[in-house]
Amino acid sequence: MDDQHHDTPETGITPGGTTGAFRDVLSKDHARRGKPPLHFTDMTGEERIAKAAELGLPKFRVKQLANHYYGHFDVNAAEFTDFPAAKRDEAAAAFFPELIHEVTRQVADEGTTIKTLWRLFDGSHIESVLMRYPTRTTLCISSQVGCGMGCPFCATGKLGLTRNMSAGEILEQVRVAARMMRDGEVAGGPGRLSNIVFMGMGEPMGNYRSVISAVRQISAMPPEGFGISARNITVSTVGVVPGIKKLTAEGLPVRLAVSLHAPSDELRDELVPMNKRFNTTEVLDAAHDYFLASKRRVSIEYALMRGINDQAEHARLLAKRLNHYGDNWAHVNPIPLNPIEGSRWTASKPEDEARFLDILHAAGITATLRDTRGQDIDGACGQLAAKTREAFERRS
Repeated sequence: MDDQHHDTPETGITPGGTTGAFRDVLSKDHARRGKPPLHFTDMTGEERIAKAAELGLPKFRVKQLANHYYGHFDVNAAEFTDFPAAKRDEAAAAFFPELIHEVTRQVADEGTTIKTLWRLFDGSHIESVLMRYPTRTTLCISSQVGCGMGCPFCATGKLGLTRNMSAGEILEQVRVAARMMRDGEVAGGPGRLSNIVFMGMGEPMGNYRSVISAVRQISAMPPEGFGISARNITVSTVGVVPGIKKLTAEGLPVRLAVSLHAPSDELRDELVPMNKRFNTTEVLDAAHDYFLASKRRVSIEYALMRGINDQAEHARLLAKRLNHYGDNWAHVNPIPLNPIEGSRWTASKPEDEARFLDILHAAGITATLRDTRGQDIDGACGQLAAKTREAFERRS
């Protein structure tokens, strides 16, 4: 594994990640088939103009393509009536190669939760989950194929890291979901995609460049982006401190979510291997700095596991660690663990969940028990790429 990692340093999660205490857990298919096709969303403005010129198209045609993509969620150039008929197919091939192909779509929660399994250009698979609520619609997207973090209670972590995704592959999940909402394909009729969470497969900070490019295009107004407010975008991390610091310097008003899962280093070393590289103090310091810079409360994600991290002493220590900073800077999301098949990790008892929340509230910590949407289709937190992917591979 070490030799393979040294051969592909660009996949390292952190600078020095090949020599420090933590190493990525790599899948057997790691970085096996090269890069995805270059998409419109992967190009700079100059590159788009240059590509158009190669096709004999003037500069203004690039803006037309951007309007179709970001404004109308459309890549079917054959129907671009404002575009020269003789150039439509050529433009589609050059700017909009198919990056993600729907394999299966599963529906739960009376049609308001849809999990989609996507096949990528190299045969890899990822998943995204679209969730409609009364006042918002949230899309949970993937940023890597698999995940190299190796958290033992997470189905995605068991896959290992295959490769990073391109900005285009990330954004295509958003475009399709936005179109589904517009066209009324989700229970409740036509609507608008309003929120994006980078909480699907992968560690977003491990694919920082593509993730930030995607965030900028999601939040820019058409024809530069999809026009979803940056304040409605959440970027999660298990605690990759250099990534948190980079995000702080970006000045983007996105919400940061930190998957903490334990209040002490001793326990977190077991639950989140990255803690051996960046401990709880380093992670919380970086997260608090993000709050100071962005003025946006940080979400602390905490998967409750029966008898492991859900007892009163854990809640009290978590409150103490967060209150150490002296301001109302964090919002804790205790998450009922979504068990994965064959795992010794299981969900907390309801009375332990309630007590955990009560202790946090009594300490002045804002905390809300996370909704477990899509659990029956393995679409909830920590379940992505479990049974659906295996079932598909058995059929194929």
